[in-house]
Amino acid sequence: MSIRPAQPRCLPDFEHINRYWDRNNEVWAAKILPGEYYVSHNNNEVISTTLGSCVSACIRDNVFGIGGMNHFMLPSKGQHGSDDWMDSATRYGSYAMEHLINDILKAGGNRKNLEVKLTGGGKIVANMSDVGLRNIEFALEYLKTENLNILSKDLGDVYPRKVLYFPDSGRLLVKRLRSLHNETLLEREKSYQHELEVQPDSGGVELF
Repeated sequence: MSIRPAQPRCLPDFEHINRYWDRNNEVWAAKILPGEYYVSHNNNEVISTTLGSCVSACIRDNVFGIGGMNHFMLPSKGQHGSDDWMDSATRYGSYAMEHLINDILKAGGNRKNLEVKLTGGGKIVANMSDVGLRNIEFALEYLKTENLNILSKDLGDVYPRKVLYFPDSGRLLVKRLRSLHNETLLEREKSYQHELEVQPDSGGVELF
């Protein structure tokens, strides 16, 4: 068994993120929940999450190895008029993307070096509206507008996903979960969606 290294120091403003020792990969990991994001400047640190309808953008400076991942969902249409809802959704999605990118740049990244990998957006409940598709469409349109290079994507379908991202190397591991053994993911996303409805304006792929 290898000796566990000391936990590396995280960047300011990320002390609230749950960080733990990943025994399978023998690396320190940061686990993000819906509405969160994390940026790392450490070698051999992984960011993990589990996605249902949500999407994660994994973005890094491919020269300096500084990068991070977010976990976001657009607010639901609800009772808003179409134009009002689209304005709110766009503002929230842009917030989620811009904060991740800005913190990467603040940590020493350079915009011209940024590369992106996308995953998530599954339609995990058959009789529900396809919020995953809306999340995917927003992410693709945002990155096109910002002229950011998408290296790879694993999006849509009907599966939730377990995701591991190594910002220093850009390695992205995605495991499609064939079934949910409990209701944790669904309840987490329902709770997140409720928060967005209350205040919507506030935040190469290897299969294993």
